Amino acid sequence: MKLTSSKLLIFLSFFTIYIVWVSTYLFNKIVVTALPPFFMASIRFLVSGILIMMIAKAMKSDLRITKKQLINCFISSFFFLVYGNGVFVWSLKYLDSGFSALVAATQPLFVLILMRLIDRKTMQRQSMIGVALGILGMCLLVNQQSISTSEGSLLGIFMILTSVLSWSYGGVFVSKADLPKNFFITTGYQMLFAGFLLLLMSFSFKETMISPLKWSQEVQFSMLMLVVFGSIIAFTAFNYLLKSVSTEKVATSAYVNPIIAMILGWYFLDEILTTQSIIASIVLLTGVYFIASRKRIAKVQVDEIIKP
Repeated sequence: MKLTSSKLLIFLSFFTIYIVWVSTYLFNKIVVTALPPFFMASIRFLVSGILIMMIAKAMKSDLRITKKQLINCFISSFFFLVYGNGVFVWSLKYLDSGFSALVAATQPLFVLILMRLIDRKTMQRQSMIGVALGILGMCLLVNQQSISTSEGSLLGIFMILTSVLSWSYGGVFVSKADLPKNFFITTGYQMLFAGFLLLLMSFSFKETMISPLKWSQEVQFSMLMLVVFGSIIAFTAFNYLLKSVSTEKVATSAYVNPIIAMILGWYFLDEILTTQSIIASIVLLTGVYFIASRKRIAKVQVDEIIKP
């Protein structure tokens, strides 16, 4: 079967947020162990934003946007990158990358609840089962002695959950907001806004500014990967999907990313995988699956009803 250009682009974008984006958990953990979190996030997004605008200009793209689009870029930038990503990176000081990715897997639950509150969408049975399993999985995940006795871990978990809530609301907001038709331009403005806001936060928290020349090769490489693959490529793919498919479908990356992130953290950073974490991940991701598959299940039921 032939793929149209739009279907191919959607497929490649999903591949990017499923596989490529997950590596950012590992690289963020590496960088945040050497650099202050808001400082490193501001550098990442400022460099990414400038590069995107330079590439767009070289491609003769129109950088002009309306006042409303500019405001929407600022709002979405705050929910996605300033709070959603900046606070998440800050939380990595206290938690493993794989564990953090698993906590972030609650995103579809937040999206579902937000859409219920904002759009008054009714919950199907599959959705309610998914929410129940998701909450059970989170309880199993957090209720571990190694977590509860580790300094700052509970605070880190709480802050990650708030950042996931922020990211989820950003997804719902962007799906309806008036933004530039060129998704690359949208990403560029969002990155620049986030970079400046995070730099102000870095100054406010009196973080130490460290010259890139003094970074280790490992940190320099990780930052390069975050800029090129995590920001320029993956976030552009994410913006494209939010306008091309449903918000819930985009959120399904949450049940693919944690598994890969846990494996990467275990292999490269010697992060520990406990039996309870594995059980919790199975329960939680099963819940996410129920949420993500509810529309497909409903459609099958309707099709069966109208069959002659």
